Amino acid sequence: MQLPIFEKYIDELIEKSTLDVPAWNIEKAREGKAAGWNYIDGCMILALLEIYSATGEKKYYEFADAFIDHRVQEDGTITKYSVEEYNIDNVNAGKTLFALYALNGKEKYRKAIDLIYSQVQTQPRTEEGNFWHKKIYPNQVWLDGMYMGQPFYMEYETKFDDKKHYDDIFHQFANVVKYMRDPETGLYYHGYDASKKAFWCDKETGLSQNFWLRALGWYSMALLDTLDKADASVGEPYERLKKVFVDLMDAMLKYQDASGMWYQVVNFGGMEKNYLETSGSSIMAYALLKGVRLGFLPESYQTYGAKAFHGICEKYLSEDADGSLHLDGICLVAGLGGKQMRSGTYDYYMSEPVVKDDAKGVGPFLLAYTEMRRAGLIEA
Repeated sequence: MQLPIFEKYIDELIEKSTLDVPAWNIEKAREGKAAGWNYIDGCMILALLEIYSATGEKKYYEFADAFIDHRVQEDGTITKYSVEEYNIDNVNAGKTLFALYALNGKEKYRKAIDLIYSQVQTQPRTEEGNFWHKKIYPNQVWLDGMYMGQPFYMEYETKFDDKKHYDDIFHQFANVVKYMRDPETGLYYHGYDASKKAFWCDKETGLSQNFWLRALGWYSMALLDTLDKADASVGEPYERLKKVFVDLMDAMLKYQDASGMWYQVVNFGGMEKNYLETSGSSIMAYALLKGVRLGFLPESYQTYGAKAFHGICEKYLSEDADGSLHLDGICLVAGLGGKQMRSGTYDYYMSEPVVKDDAKGVGPFLLAYTEMRRAGLIEA
């Protein structure tokens, strides 16, 4: 597919959005609420900033800056953000602040970075030392949360804290490998309850039941983006984490479908109701392509990433009768426990809504697009 179609899709999403009601936040739209400070918008704004970095197109930076500026007050406080909520998801949007502060030097962004870091400093932890996913989910570690929190933590430590807590970050990843990785497949379970009390977990291991694609995707990005923000000169722990990333890519490639995509429950491709899912496949495309660009993966792996990207486009990027573009096949949300009593069974992952144009799919898709651009794999 050629460059103009992707630019058209991005521009349409921005045109349909306001600073309070972005077109890509389907959850908030369904609730009839204005978006506050959340990881979903964080995914999209990060993607726009990456597109700006890759292309130099100022309109993407200008929208991203206006969107974040609208939420951050002069004293660094953030509209609808609370440290005391201790929701690791809310750290994710903080990553945008580093990029914007570097670009325009707004002091309120620097203050907001410190505010979010104060959450990182006081986030409750499991007995093994990992951040709880949320205060309302005590003792639980989800793969999603590793992406939401660790790259921000690493960037702060590298830029502003003299790398004082690098060991903590590497230790949290080591715990995930120790407790959440399945040695037989090389895949990781979605969640782990250190207390082994959650109704959804195995009472011996504390693990949830399945390998959910987007959770594995978030974790892939957590590894890659944390490495990207780290100082490689620390040596052994950096190299160990890089090996964890490479091993995960190799494990995931065993489950890549002939279409280039991956299934919602990764290891049950072809099972009834299972489907090729956009957000997780987009993340894998991004991880493979960026992994090659950074020199973590062999050049030959670029083919797998490009195949994933093209597979998504062929299956799910389509034009309506009115000419507008949409990206379909996105799992709206999936989690464990909560008011919805989400069980983590195969049937549970099949039961969640599949939607178009949600940022949990669009953001990673556009990140993969930037890597395709950088690699010269999209025609002008």
